[in-house]
Amino acid sequence: MGECLLMVREQYTTATNGAPVERPENQNVYKIGIYGWRKRCLYLFVLLLLVLLLVNLALAVWILRVMWFSPAGMGHLLVTSDGLRLEGESEFLFPLYAKEIRSRVDSSLLLQSTQNVTVSARDADGEVTGRLKVGPRMVEVQSPQFQINSKDGRPLFTVDEKDVAVGTDKLRVTGPEGALFEHSVETPLLRPDPLQDLRLESPTRSLSMDAPKGVHIKAQAGEMEALSQMDIVLCSSDGVQLVLDAETVRLPTLAQGTLGPAGSSQVLYEICVCPDGKLYLSAAGVGTTCHESSHVCL
Repeated sequence: MGECLLMVREQYTTATNGAPVERPENQNVYKIGIYGWRKRCLYLFVLLLLVLLLVNLALAVWILRVMWFSPAGMGHLLVTSDGLRLEGESEFLFPLYAKEIRSRVDSSLLLQSTQNVTVSARDADGEVTGRLKVGPRMVEVQSPQFQINSKDGRPLFTVDEKDVAVGTDKLRVTGPEGALFEHSVETPLLRPDPLQDLRLESPTRSLSMDAPKGVHIKAQAGEMEALSQMDIVLCSSDGVQLVLDAETVRLPTLAQGTLGPAGSSQVLYEICVCPDGKLYLSAAGVGTTCHESSHVCL
């Protein structure tokens, strides 16, 4: 290897000691790199990207600071093992879907809206099975059954498509016009407030009171009055008698048959009964005088 280098050096020395060697000129010279205005544009673009990066980083830090982001949550919204915990008041612009909503132990839960508050329950297919809508004029409940329970779980008020059940010991109606029922009412006792009158009225239809073991009407500190535009019927299907237990029984508007003789001061009458059960008065005599006034039965 060394001998070869020595021979090349000797040939180069011999060649250079003589006539000069002409070297061909390279006509195409290529410069590698970015020069001129392209370089300046590149530096400007890199500087612009750096400025944008710093601005975005500052905005991200500002958003994190303003929204109170932390490892536990965002602001008043905290992420716990039981779900989400929200402190203070919140406003939802779109529907909120949740399995359970409850307040803190020492505060109440307030749902408020400028239009209405709607709480809906849906099944697996997305169909509404129950809905509670609180509006400015009406509270609407859409459900197969509506029930209100006491603290111990006892039903107090139940409503479904067939009937309405009140599970309290007493149902009190305080309106001045009382209660209006379009159909039948089943109850073991009807009683007014102390020193108040109890009034049962049917303005355009009939009033019927039925009980399997009897109907008891009692006025402990007043009178009992029954008024009717037509007839009042007292009927007993299995009984054989009608008992009026009082010191005085008055029938002031009974029809009168014949009067006593003219100038007689007698004011005694006897009660006569027609075959159809109609009662009328007839002037009392030594014997019965009902036959003399039998024309009243016609």
